[in-house]
Amino acid sequence: MALSTRLTSSLWPTLAALRWAAPRQCRGLSTPQGPEPSLDLGGIFPPLATPFSPTQEVDYTQLEGNLSRYANIPFRGLVVLGSNGEYPYLAPHERLEVVSCVRQVLPRDRLLLAGSGCESTQATIKLTVSMAEAGANVALVVTPCYYRGAMTSAALVHHYTEVGDASPIPVVLYSVPANTGLDLPMEAVITLAQHPNIIGIKDSGGDITRMGLMVHKTRQEDFQVLAGSAGFLLASYAVGVSGGVCALANVLGTPLCQLDHLCRKGQWQEARNLQHRLIEPNTAVTRRFGIPGLKKAMEWFGYYGGPCRAPLAPLTPTQVEELRSTFSTNGWL
Repeated sequence: MALSTRLTSSLWPTLAALRWAAPRQCRGLSTPQGPEPSLDLGGIFPPLATPFSPTQEVDYTQLEGNLSRYANIPFRGLVVLGSNGEYPYLAPHERLEVVSCVRQVLPRDRLLLAGSGCESTQATIKLTVSMAEAGANVALVVTPCYYRGAMTSAALVHHYTEVGDASPIPVVLYSVPANTGLDLPMEAVITLAQHPNIIGIKDSGGDITRMGLMVHKTRQEDFQVLAGSAGFLLASYAVGVSGGVCALANVLGTPLCQLDHLCRKGQWQEARNLQHRLIEPNTAVTRRFGIPGLKKAMEWFGYYGGPCRAPLAPLTPTQVEELRSTFSTNGWL
């Protein structure tokens, strides 16, 4: 059965009408007491896959085509140049061109978060300023990790403080230990949450206890925690996160917005049923098959996936069948 048919329900008119201007007003879950955020990050953000042509050049026509389809889904905004955007494989000028392209197409009421993390503080500041000039609303700054042994809590606090001081736009910390081998230490997060220009963290580690503690320890600050994967989204909402940056949203954006809505309304049984159906597809397009799997799945749902940049290799025929089976057995294809 087609995805559009499966998603025709009484919830869809509500979802389509939501403006997401003040998502905290419709929470069925307990919201920690604290100041209202200067920029509300509540909702779902897909970390966009970067489309490439058969010759592995950035395909801006296909990017705009995907954006036009995503415009019909009530995302809070979009993330560009994250891990799923093949950020390390893009040249500096391509990164800025992608941000500029997305900003021109994206409705003004939707946020644009752009990855600007580099290995040095100086380079990160320079790129963050350029991202702001290209139209980004928020800088998403991954932890520097090449000299991982030297990345102490003090070093990381100094790095992010310098970036926060210099950035013309708000900064969101980005901890993705699967890629960096480095968890941003809790004490660093708590310290950095006090910075007036650091407004949140995307945590992709999947440790719900850690995320709950972050929410608790930063509850008096203008600081929000975002879940970094669809596989633990419901559990993250249960401990008070504000939203999710989820690779699976490139493929199943509407169901993830529906899950967000159910959690905010406190409809936990329906939310749990939906979450269960998302776990295996999410694992397939992240840990199991990665970006090649994500791009292949996008094609089945009407988006352009296309090739990855080398050295990322396409899936084998056997892997494609395994990926398709994962979506089919959970009722998405």
